[in-house]
Amino acid sequence: MAIDGKTTELEREKTDQSLRTERAKADQALAQRRTAIERDADAVIQRARENADAVLTAARDKADERLEEAPPRAAAVSAVTEGRVIEDESLRDERASADARLRRERAESVRALSMMALFERDKTDRSLLTERIRSDEAVSHRDDFLGIVSHDLRNLLNGIVISAEQLSRTETGNDREQTLAQTTRIQRYAARMDRLIGDLMDVATLDAGKLAIAPVSGDWEALIAEALDAFHASATAKGLSLRTEIGEGPLITEFDHDRMLQVLANLVANAMKFTSSGGIIRVGAERSEDGIRVWVSDTGSGIPAGMLEAVFERFWQVGKNDRRGMGLGLYISRSIVEAHGGAIRAESREGEGSTFSFTVPRKLPAA
Repeated sequence: MAIDGKTTELEREKTDQSLRTERAKADQALAQRRTAIERDADAVIQRARENADAVLTAARDKADERLEEAPPRAAAVSAVTEGRVIEDESLRDERASADARLRRERAESVRALSMMALFERDKTDRSLLTERIRSDEAVSHRDDFLGIVSHDLRNLLNGIVISAEQLSRTETGNDREQTLAQTTRIQRYAARMDRLIGDLMDVATLDAGKLAIAPVSGDWEALIAEALDAFHASATAKGLSLRTEIGEGPLITEFDHDRMLQVLANLVANAMKFTSSGGIIRVGAERSEDGIRVWVSDTGSGIPAGMLEAVFERFWQVGKNDRRGMGLGLYISRSIVEAHGGAIRAESREGEGSTFSFTVPRKLPAA
């Protein structure tokens, strides 16, 4: 599938902006460090100069004292000359020492700046690489997403078109059963399209961080009965048995009725998808220490152990050629359960079925 140039350009511009920001931070840090090092170096030079001046002053004073105490002129001149030599030597030593310290300070500052530059650049490059990877993953997910959506919608639309065409050719009166079958098929395709569009809207809402829930006090036994009632006809047609397992005591908590009904519907539909005719799907609930535990188990093909976490990721499919849905149901279910302050998990053994269970607290945490 071709990559949308405009979207890719926006992603790259976002990454480049991040790089520019990191580069600016690195340059600012380097400038601040350079200023501090130069300030410290200047302080060292100043101290060295002051020490040298102090030595020179002391030497001059001693020479003057000797000059005043020496009566012969020649002796005085000799003493002064000797003192000046000593002073000059002392001054040269102090100057040399100061210069040596300055060179060391400057060398250390260069090494520090070089190391800092390498560190900051390396940090920026790692940040850039991370952004690039995220950008590429986003583009990849988007392409997969568009491919799956276009494929599923096209199939559903083709089904509607074919059914409508057959319906238009059906003679009235004597073919009532065939007409009813075609209209039922159209309704089923339309319902699947509506569910697909609903999933897409939910994903967009989740990505925007705007998933809203409206919790009220409700009975989980009644909610489970409502969910199973919606699947009774399709389960019977597929040769599956739906059973409930309700624990003792009232199963009353706060939850968003429509959202949790959506979670149960996703889990039951997922179980039916991977369970062959003659299989059993059990839906149950029981009181837990902190709230309610709900589960949906099946006798289907099971899930490999290494994929028990991956099944909750968006667009997850059993295999590349699996076309039984877009892989959004479990991702949306996890998000809804977590919005209720709960957690969801999967347990399975290949060939022995799977169990999806989630827990929710009796009372939702304050927002």
